[in-house]
Amino acid sequence: MMTPILCSSGDLLADRRVGYADMLAASGDLAAAADLMADALALVPGWAAGWFHLGELAEAAGRDTAAQDAFAQALALDPADRLGATLRLDLLRKVPLTEGMPAAFVAALFDQYAPDFDASLVDRLNYRVPQKLAAALPDRPFDAVLDLGCGTGLMGAELRGRAAHLTGWDISEGMLAEAQAKGIYDALACHDLNTLAPAQGRYDLIVAADVFMYLGALETVISWAVQALRPGGVLAYSCESHDGPEPILLRPSRRYAHSVGYLTDLLQAAGVPGGVVSPIALRRDRGEDVAGVMVVAQVNHTLRDRSGEAECELA
Repeated sequence: MMTPILCSSGDLLADRRVGYADMLAASGDLAAAADLMADALALVPGWAAGWFHLGELAEAAGRDTAAQDAFAQALALDPADRLGATLRLDLLRKVPLTEGMPAAFVAALFDQYAPDFDASLVDRLNYRVPQKLAAALPDRPFDAVLDLGCGTGLMGAELRGRAAHLTGWDISEGMLAEAQAKGIYDALACHDLNTLAPAQGRYDLIVAADVFMYLGALETVISWAVQALRPGGVLAYSCESHDGPEPILLRPSRRYAHSVGYLTDLLQAAGVPGGVVSPIALRRDRGEDVAGVMVVAQVNHTLRDRSGEAECELA
């Protein structure tokens, strides 16, 4: 699925050519569409979104080398990578080079989706992960609860009645605004889950509903979460899953799927053996269930600081 160009190139002639290119693509003449898109970029060579779109058209036309060149140019013009050129390049490579998504891409993606997120996910895709995760938790209240990647608050709504204090973190300001409007959380904050500061022994429950598919490699965030839990605390999350040999797989949807073996090994390495990994359907997509897993693990050992030399200050 191609990404719509969300802004003008600033050149009316170039924009007109892009419109014609998209008409050609819609009619099935992808090679001509890619050629016309390249002509448009000759007028506006500094337009990152245009290079990204050329990459999409070239890839659809079977011109993988030209697509790689176009995505690389988009990335060079926008190093923050709000359009996700890094991921498109990885999908075109025989051997992936990255293990995570650009933070700017994830933030921009969900800022765009925020106003229609609930209706799209719940009503059209039959999304029920928050209810399933909540049902899998131990049947008891929790003092301090952290909802990682809280989005608009779908998971928070399931946790509110069991949380004395409920905190939500998300990378998208748009999603946080939607969550704030619902009045579910005691505290909300914008955080990139790839760059969290140590927080030892602060929470009794940490939940991440359909968040880790946007992170890729999970070693850092799982280790962080285990150390952020008090003894007896619970970590619960869902992931897209796959049955192949790869621990982590980037899918054409530009979401990561994880193997069950990889998830189990992560818990073992973090000092939390015995976590329960259960298969679930995450949502419907193009008429089919998206396969996933639910992980629920309890921290029973005495926490120690694994962050290096410095001790973590308790809140």
